[in-house]
Amino acid sequence: MRFRVRKTAHLLERLGLAMAGAACGLFVGAYVGSAIPALTTQGFLLLMMLLGVVGFYLGIDTPQLPFDDAHSQIDAAELLSSAGTLCATLTALASVAVIVLRLEPHDALTWLVLLGWIGGVAMQIIAGAKARMRA
Repeated sequence: MRFRVRKTAHLLERLGLAMAGAACGLFVGAYVGSAIPALTTQGFLLLMMLLGVVGFYLGIDTPQLPFDDAHSQIDAAELLSSAGTLCATLTALASVAVIVLRLEPHDALTWLVLLGWIGGVAMQIIAGAKARMRA
């Protein structure tokens, strides 16, 4: 019984992270899509949300290497996961700020946000896949 409760709690946590990723993707998609006319589509919004779901589901809660002398090397999955999470959430925060404060930033910021989001969730997805392959 205790095992099932623990597994259920873990699944609920991961689903919550996936929804947070979808929300971040929605904000990034809304900002970037409103600034770059070619990306003003529902498909683009859904793609940004899907990337957020997969990235945050796989990449935030990665199994870590044991911390002992036998495993003294750098845990690449953990480093990628943390860097990807920082990149993705930072770009989402910038997107929310631009939307809420009704700013009109330079086009370079829009491209930086888009590339930062894609890079961040890509790092999360790679980290999550790498950590699960070794576990």
